[in-house]
Amino acid sequence: MSIDPALLEIIVCPECHGELVVTPAPGDGSQTELVCQSCGLAYPVRDDIPVLLVDEARRPS
Repeated sequence: MSIDPALLEIIVCPECHGELVVTPAPGDGSQTELVCQSCGLAYPVRDDIPVLLVDEARRPS
């Protein structure tokens, strides 16, 4: 994944405005996601573009 580090410094969780951290997505590990450190929502990254839509986020289990 090649999300610009400068972008990662300014984007926040759209739900709670918490910090987002890049982590491997569950499954085969080939995908990544941005996980909120506050509320736990996991946002997918598709084609190196973060999908920051609450409706697209995976809820914490």
